[in-house]
Amino acid sequence: MSATMPRAEVFERTDEQRMAALRRANEIRVLRSHLKQNVTGPAHAAALILDPPDYIATMKVEDLLRAVPKYGRVKVGVFMRTVRVSPAKTVGGLSDRQRAEIAKELNS
Repeated sequence: MSATMPRAEVFERTDEQRMAALRRANEIRVLRSHLKQNVTGPAHAAALILDPPDYIATMKVEDLLRAVPKYGRVKVGVFMRTVRVSPAKTVGGLSDRQRAEIAKELNS
């Protein structure tokens, strides 16, 4: 005997809403690209983690760290395990404890 679950309503977007969302997504991509090119070092990344601009809220912490000079895939992987943060964690999803621990580790 299986009960059927009610279906959620699907919100239909207008073409104007879709285009606005695409413009915003492109703006965010451009801003992130510039940010990644201009991360000067671990202290700069720590400052971004502690006080992130809104356009990096959905960016993965791992992606931000890989923008730091001399921080590659392996070093970032070790770093993420050291601070006990999932590689899938976003900057906006970090707890205050995680932010403080990441910043402390980057500044040491």
